[in-house]
Amino acid sequence: MKFINYLSGIADIGIFPLISLFIFFIFFTVLAIYIFRADKTHLGYMSDLPLGDENTNSKTDSDL
Repeated sequence: MKFINYLSGIADIGIFPLISLFIFFIFFTVLAIYIFRADKTHLGYMSDLPLGDENTNSKTDSDL
């Protein structure tokens, strides 16, 4: 028996794809709003972290 036959036996199964679409849309809408409203200097700092010099922004032993 195919898997689709099991799904067709569940009552009101058609609402789940619609709920998934709404969750997907809301998540990426909130993410886009966050990105457009975020502080550009903070985003620049965060984007430089993986490639930047490790000792540039951290304290050395002599600073402690």
